[in-house]
Amino acid sequence: MLRYKGTIKISELQNYFSSSEKAVQTLFKELRRLRINNKPFKAIEKINTLYSGSQLFTLLLLFPVYAVKDVSHFTKSSLSQLLSCGKDVFYEFLNCPLFNWQKLSIHITKQLICRVEKHSCKSEKLPVRCLIADDTDLPKSGRCFEFLSRIYSHVTHSFNYGFKGLFLGYHDGKSFFGLDFSLHGEKGKDKEKPYGLTKKQAKKRYTGKRPGKSFGQQRINDYFKTKGRLQQNAQLQIL
Repeated sequence: MLRYKGTIKISELQNYFSSSEKAVQTLFKELRRLRINNKPFKAIEKINTLYSGSQLFTLLLLFPVYAVKDVSHFTKSSLSQLLSCGKDVFYEFLNCPLFNWQKLSIHITKQLICRVEKHSCKSEKLPVRCLIADDTDLPKSGRCFEFLSRIYSHVTHSFNYGFKGLFLGYHDGKSFFGLDFSLHGEKGKDKEKPYGLTKKQAKKRYTGKRPGKSFGQQRINDYFKTKGRLQQNAQLQIL
């Protein structure tokens, strides 16, 4: 699936974000309305007691708004003035295997869907509502990523090193909401080179350690499941 690169704004969005001040005010207003339980963050706060999990999570939500590409660019952005911390604080926060990021993502998205439906204009014709599943190539330039594999791109008809991203979204006939995702590799048919890697290449990959029953380990287990079966389980969980 090729990423859409169009820059034309929908007329509704142009009216909604008529100025930068109005956009920021609207954003913070909506953030305050999100119901986020702070209890799940306690597991992460045991790792870092200086900043609360809710503080770090709120800053992560603001990254796209302030054009912060990723965590490595945080210290050079204007957001760094809010918390005097380095990028390692965010890396530890995001890499904590004890937190159920999947559940949090679905919880927030469901709230957004309800808010959009509440304020949408009622039309005579019922909109098309459906779940959309799609897999996308996620190529990587390095060779030491954890669970890196050789994948085949049906778009470019070539092989690359990286992952297959399986995404599930909800479409209400007008808006699209991301619900869930998982990362997968392609083992291939060559038993001498599983996942398209030689023994030497596979040995150089990073190997992480996580508690056996942690949420992080559950996501690792998803990597080895078939995409069709995993997507069915995700749909049942959401519905």
